[in-house]
Amino acid sequence: MNYTDDFKQAAQQLIDAGHFIDSKGWVPATSGNFSARLNDGTIAITVSGRHKGRLQVEDIMRIDGDGQSLDGKTPSAETLLHTQLYQRFPSVHSVLHPHSLNATLVSRVFKTEIVLENYELLKAFAGIKTHESRLVVPVFANDQDIPRLAKQVDAYLNQQSIHAYIIDGHGLYTWGNSIQETLRHLEALDFLFECELKLHGVK
Repeated sequence: MNYTDDFKQAAQQLIDAGHFIDSKGWVPATSGNFSARLNDGTIAITVSGRHKGRLQVEDIMRIDGDGQSLDGKTPSAETLLHTQLYQRFPSVHSVLHPHSLNATLVSRVFKTEIVLENYELLKAFAGIKTHESRLVVPVFANDQDIPRLAKQVDAYLNQQSIHAYIIDGHGLYTWGNSIQETLRHLEALDFLFECELKLHGVK
């Protein structure tokens, strides 16, 4: 298959992100899905069922803005959770969804939302300039009906600006204006979730 330079660059960045995220143990088995918006408005996204630590170019596919496959490959069942973020936020160019231990555990402990306050590392998030900040990460109930879940996320986003959300017992979604920025958000969130778990006595 002939790939554009833009696709090849995005695919390699997603592959590198997969290797890094897998090295942290955040995508066990074939869990998780990653994507990046391309210059033409289409989206590069991981093919369903591929191990994120062993990604190759063939494991990245293209979809349109509505999540429809453009090359005959099958994207994740959760593709709508990616496309809704691209449709809502023109500045978003990457969405990462790992299934990290800390994100999974923190969702079981806090149930509805995690409130992160007065941490120096909050400045890792785009737009936050001081530790004297408050970052809310909502927790949504796991649901195999992805359109219904996407509507719940949309309703929340209509009321409050966030950098990430968690699906209970499932995994974390975070996004940014590049893959590098999204990875920074992901690293910061995992550290802060671990802080909160330890503060609340979870071992």
